[in-house]
Amino acid sequence: MEHKKASPPTYLSHCRRLNNHSGEEVLKAWVINGEGGVDGLKMVDRDIPKPGAGEILVRLKANSINYRDLSTIKNAAARGIAGERIPNSDGAGVVEEVGAGVTEFSAGDRVVGTFFQNWLSGPIHDDVMPSALGGPIDGLLCEYALLKEGGALPIPAHLSFEEAATLPCAGLTAWHCLIDGGKAGVGQTALLLGTGGVSIFAQQIAKASGIRTILTSSSDEKLARAKSLGANEVINYREHANWEEKVLELTDGHGVDLVVEVGGAGTLEKSVAAVRVGGRISLVGVLTGGLMDPTSIMRKSITLQGIYVGPRDMFARLNNALSNNNIHPVIDAVIDFQDAKEAYRIMEKAGHFGKVVITI
Repeated sequence: MEHKKASPPTYLSHCRRLNNHSGEEVLKAWVINGEGGVDGLKMVDRDIPKPGAGEILVRLKANSINYRDLSTIKNAAARGIAGERIPNSDGAGVVEEVGAGVTEFSAGDRVVGTFFQNWLSGPIHDDVMPSALGGPIDGLLCEYALLKEGGALPIPAHLSFEEAATLPCAGLTAWHCLIDGGKAGVGQTALLLGTGGVSIFAQQIAKASGIRTILTSSSDEKLARAKSLGANEVINYREHANWEEKVLELTDGHGVDLVVEVGGAGTLEKSVAAVRVGGRISLVGVLTGGLMDPTSIMRKSITLQGIYVGPRDMFARLNNALSNNNIHPVIDAVIDFQDAKEAYRIMEKAGHFGKVVITI
């Protein structure tokens, strides 16, 4: 499907509004408002910014939400957010205007933002962390936003804005866990926990990469859907409380080569038991509490690696793989911008399969 460029001036003619006090053109944005959690989110007017040197102004068309976004909204103070902050790291839209020196994009280009605005390539470093959208700096749950030229990528041609908006955090994290960081390849086996955004992306990537998968859930319906996406084996962890034993049974006692671990301390001990000697665990989430004795990690010579999204060049490799394999992200629900709070409530209930998206 081809996407034609719009001719500048592009879209502001029907979206810009004047602030009656300043005369400036304004945008609508949702902001975190103190410690009110999801119910405390409020919609505000802000001036539409002008792109500076090396920046692009993007008219946002879609957002997706991650557990990280929900936890930020529910406990902003713990993340050092004292005033109003626009949430959400993930967004896609159309370039409205470019600043001086920008050569990679022009008005009308379809783009998706990067989670970290300062991480272009290589290992993570100190300067990366303060550039995370929707945390240390304003995110993308708004009509217009400024991104760095190096903080955006073209949207793969086969994807919609809603699909592209799911990629910056969950999609790239799954890729990093399996491919760039996980080093998994054809014939190896990966254990995927649950059916949230990262795990479902990991299933799609694994299927395209020849990686065998074992996927867990408490829902038979979700497990059936995972099978339809190519999961080789599935385990209902309510029926098999000691699911790590079932994993060992399915791998002839050896264990899996890799675990995409989204639960955290509460499931890590079982993941350690389920991975082979010399295997790897990509630790993503902190969805469950608990403690564990690290002795078993040492005895099995397991590589336990923390994964925090990834750099821009890795994101480009993910996009190429999605295009080459015609992979479409799995979207569970699409919520209108005006009703954005409902998207977080869906996330809170944890009944979704894949991603929850907000359309603007």
